[in-house]
Amino acid sequence: MKFFRLQGDLVVWAIFFFLSVISLIEVYSAGSFLALKEGSFWSPLLHHGLFLLLAGVAAFCIHNFPCRLFKLIPIFGFPAIVFMLFYVLVAGANLNNGARWIPLGPFSFQPSELAKGIVVTTVALILSTSQGEKTANKKAIIPILSITFIITVLIVTQNFSTAALIGFVVFLMMVVGRIPRKQLLITTLVVGALGGVFYLGLKALPADPDDPIYEGRALQRFSTWRSRLDGKHMVITPDPHDFVVTDKNRQVVHARIAMARAHGTGVAPGRSVQRDFLSAAYSDFIFAIIGEELGLPGCLFVVVLYLTLLFRVGRIASRCEHNFPAFLAMGLGLLLVVQALLNMLVAVGVGPVTGQTLPLISKGGTSTIITGVYFGMILSVSRSARRKDMSPLHSLAKEPNKITSEAFTQA
Repeated sequence: MKFFRLQGDLVVWAIFFFLSVISLIEVYSAGSFLALKEGSFWSPLLHHGLFLLLAGVAAFCIHNFPCRLFKLIPIFGFPAIVFMLFYVLVAGANLNNGARWIPLGPFSFQPSELAKGIVVTTVALILSTSQGEKTANKKAIIPILSITFIITVLIVTQNFSTAALIGFVVFLMMVVGRIPRKQLLITTLVVGALGGVFYLGLKALPADPDDPIYEGRALQRFSTWRSRLDGKHMVITPDPHDFVVTDKNRQVVHARIAMARAHGTGVAPGRSVQRDFLSAAYSDFIFAIIGEELGLPGCLFVVVLYLTLLFRVGRIASRCEHNFPAFLAMGLGLLLVVQALLNMLVAVGVGPVTGQTLPLISKGGTSTIITGVYFGMILSVSRSARRKDMSPLHSLAKEPNKITSEAFTQA
């Protein structure tokens, strides 16, 4: 009956619960367009609630597995995800000018969401087997960069922000994994140079989004990226002209208006106005609706939840006896928190529109379930770390003088 018991870090479970509750409330509020489209007031809430329930079931089931089993993910998961990403690139379903989905009957599956966790797990396994006394093996960076390159190349033309997110998280994992600083510096310079070349190449493309060059699947997203080079998409102190709505800045402007309507305290749940004007209010811009309805306290509460998750993951990793679960927990924690940070920066107008959802809060199908799997993996690691803390050897190492003195006194 141990399988049916709630185990693992209770704080992480609490974070999962609060994020799910916020998601139900805000997606229900922001989904007015979905209610109109489906012709039912309750249908969007029930639909999203079902996926949150499945995410909870996934987290519960996965957290009962020994974390050592996750070492099989790179062996079987990496070839499978490469195949799926290649299939999406050449024959995937097209939506919002991007080929990212595999149709599964009434649902759709986005392989790039699964690719994030597979890359993190693979990098964690490589780092765990490459640790030396002071730094990781210098050769470890070659397979890490190779794997990251393969995945990001398959994703980048259709989903640049996800490819960039994966690359950044892998870089942070290499920093945590003690990859030599010289190699990290060289990697940063090379990526920066490639980014500069990409920027110049993008700038050289036609500004007209209807130009024939953008008709192929490989370049269909380039017109969107090219238009963002001419716009003002990253403004810390906006002026009144930034609130003039155009076709190019519609999402950004309505997100700012949503934040401005809060007046600090929020207009109360269910009373958002910008949800009717802001496209993807229930997914990419859900944080703007949270800001409008719950105000500064609600926004801070969400931020604290994600920061607490990162803190708890770091504490779990520090208690791990083996390298692999420690790197795995840190990698997944960084993945979730960095993605959340990107979404928030877009919503408050200090970052370019990326299309990244707010983990476990934004409306999603398979992406919500996969996030539940990532929580389950973190909780599985926390279970093994907790067992180590409760072992007699750990107690002896923690308080050797007290235990040995008592033993001699009793003798």
